[in-house]
Amino acid sequence: MLESHTFFSKMVDELVEFSEYDPELADGIKWLDDQAQKKGITFYDMVFEVLYKHDVNSKAKEWLSTRN
Repeated sequence: MLESHTFFSKMVDELVEFSEYDPELADGIKWLDDQAQKKGITFYDMVFEVLYKHDVNSKAKEWLSTRN
């Protein structure tokens, strides 16, 4: 579990570093940080929440498309 947490944190840190060269990514990171502060959670928790919701929604859409 600790290894997964370390991998995730490193991945997010690298995205933040890369955002120096990508203005659109930088804007997204600033937005995520603002949302995290409003919710009273860490930036990392906010990124995880967004990625988790995206994954769940993608799987739900895929499941719905295979049902019909």
